[in-house]
Amino acid sequence: MAEKLPFGKDASINRPPLFCGLNYQFWKVRMKIFVEYLDKGIWDAIENGPFIPKFEKDESSIEKPWSQWTDAENKKAKFDCIAKNIITSTLNSDEFFRISQCSSAKEMWDTLEVTHEGTNDMKRARKHTLIQEYEMFRMLKGESIAEV
Repeated sequence: MAEKLPFGKDASINRPPLFCGLNYQFWKVRMKIFVEYLDKGIWDAIENGPFIPKFEKDESSIEKPWSQWTDAENKKAKFDCIAKNIITSTLNSDEFFRISQCSSAKEMWDTLEVTHEGTNDMKRARKHTLIQEYEMFRMLKGESIAEV
């Protein structure tokens, strides 16, 4: 019966994927799919940061006091709390402590991303190194393709 399920062993469509520090790319894609399934607003909070209701005063934006938020603004602002709860519930203790001081879901996500993928400069350097290694790959003298 378990072989016929449309998801992997120990996976669930009702529970976010667990992350223990290994195979970050796989977890990252599954998390995005899971969170978007719940609500695209939650994913927006992870990708763009928390929603903070503001109003215009004297040609500048000022944060609204919490007591003046509308129901719609409150719901939108709550997406960050939901996202933080989802992210923290998927992590083992080592990964949790890595992001436990973050104040938003975006900060948590970015911290995990930099920790496990590196910065854009690091990714670019790694890509160039791999391309160079590929371009320098040669068969050894006397080696044939069939000897793999």
